[in-house]
Amino acid sequence: MKEMTLEHIAQACHGIYVGDPGKMQTEIEGAVTDSRQVQAGYLFIPIKGARADGHDFIPDVIGRGAAAVLSEKELTGCTAPYIKVGSSEQALKDIAEYYRSQLTIPIIGITGSVGKTSTKEMIASVLSEKYNVLKTAGNFNNEIGLPLTLLRIREEHQVAVVEMGISDFGEMRRLAKMARPDICVITNIGICHLENLKTRDGILKAKSEIFDYLSPKGHIVLNGEDDKLCTITEVSGVRPWFYGFPHEKGDGGPQKEICADEIENFGLKGVKAQIHTPQGTIKAHIPIPGEHNLYNAMAAAGVGLFLGMGLSQIKDGIEHAETIGGRSNLMEIGTMLVIDDCYNANPVSMRASLDVLSYGLGRTIAVLGDMGELGENEKRLHYGVGVYAAEKEIDAIFCAGELSQELARGAKAAGAARVFSYGNREEMTARLLEYLKDGDTVLVKASHFMDYPKVVEAIKAKFCDVQASQ
Repeated sequence: MKEMTLEHIAQACHGIYVGDPGKMQTEIEGAVTDSRQVQAGYLFIPIKGARADGHDFIPDVIGRGAAAVLSEKELTGCTAPYIKVGSSEQALKDIAEYYRSQLTIPIIGITGSVGKTSTKEMIASVLSEKYNVLKTAGNFNNEIGLPLTLLRIREEHQVAVVEMGISDFGEMRRLAKMARPDICVITNIGICHLENLKTRDGILKAKSEIFDYLSPKGHIVLNGEDDKLCTITEVSGVRPWFYGFPHEKGDGGPQKEICADEIENFGLKGVKAQIHTPQGTIKAHIPIPGEHNLYNAMAAAGVGLFLGMGLSQIKDGIEHAETIGGRSNLMEIGTMLVIDDCYNANPVSMRASLDVLSYGLGRTIAVLGDMGELGENEKRLHYGVGVYAAEKEIDAIFCAGELSQELARGAKAAGAARVFSYGNREEMTARLLEYLKDGDTVLVKASHFMDYPKVVEAIKAKFCDVQASQ
């Protein structure tokens, strides 16, 4: 890692170097917080967690060839250099910020209430047609995950696409200070994290902190269909590019540089559309189900153009896009189709997933659970999702959790015929497995704390075993 000597690292994180002075110019090969990922020449950054203290693993990582470690404690008998710091977490952020200052590659920062990860994946897919791209792994998008992502950038990388997630004011400013994005993308302003941010205007204010450290020659790409984002007309002399759909004259919406029309929805086989850009028109097939993925494709087209890509490259990148585990991942189990979307959930993403499910063949079954961090209106928001599920004419709705009782109540009130509500996931899963049959299309979705991947595993275990025995 260029310019990442132990001396520079100690200076960057305001730490005290302890050890052989002759090793101060040692340049580290990488930096991690997970002791299992330590390789020879790495810097280990121990973090105190709820279940374990990374400091306990220092002897192990030194034994496996770590170049050095950070430590909030004085270490006795340490056979490798260490850097004494006040806070390992703050040191991690300081080191990542310093490393970012040494990099010359463009960094794309992506935030928004919904769709950050799927938009990141689409943008990375497009940019990969021309560049060697590093992207956020999974959802490493917070004040631990983002600096670790930045520290994964190597000399061979030509561009980085990083996801930036927050739940309170001030967090985005700290993330942006580390990432210093050259292009900022905001997907939407929804109703997530209302516990701290209170209103959509609060969410807009918090997300807009990403602009505080935008490169002076940077660019902004925004969803032109979002009423809150449409209020952003200029940021420090930078005029945003908007993406969305054509509007009639006089409708008051912003001018959109990226527009989509002639949309054909092929259900679970994806979406076709024309995407109009300042450089011309792309006719593309997005191979991921759900019209919401068209938004991702338009955002990616804008980023691709800003980074000098041709229309054919952008088209190829859109058409090569793939889902990732836990995000609308389609699994065929015999003649049953399971839509594994149980990574996380909020009212907007719930509706989008129900839209996808509604195109399923055979019986459509929604297996839903509680959504977290919705604030004082959480019951009303769950109720609304239930109403929406009924309106989409989903054949059966299974749900578990205290808040999901409101979801079930909304579905029943809106006329859904088959609604099954349970107090816990285990009870619901047992009944669900009795109900499912070949030919069903099943959506599984809830917030992460509901642990719904276990529902998917239970379906696989039963029906894969049945298939194997036939």
